[in-house]
Amino acid sequence: INAEYGGVPLRRVDQAYVIATSTKVELPALPDSLTDSLFKRKAKPTKNEKEMFVENTTEEPKISAEKIALQKEVDALVVPAVKSVDMLQSYLRSRFTLTKGQFPHEMKF
Repeated sequence: INAEYGGVPLRRVDQAYVIATSTKVELPALPDSLTDSLFKRKAKPTKNEKEMFVENTTEEPKISAEKIALQKEVDALVVPAVKSVDMLQSYLRSRFTLTKGQFPHEMKF
């Protein structure tokens, strides 16, 4: 997902949450640093019995400067490619909804 259109930072999305379309966008070569290891979560340390009842004093995770720079680099490649496809920009920004009797597997996008 791209922050420009999805409103979230660069992240991997499970295929169960994606609706496939026939729209194709030609993208230039993406950065080599964009790998599966970038999206893996860090393992949480296990707590022993004494630590279980102590208040959690850990800080919220911070977004690294490397990820911020990678986000800007990917945005610079994706946004012009999306703008080159007619009406795709407004389609990606619109909210997807279904009404009664509409089934996504029967639709053609």
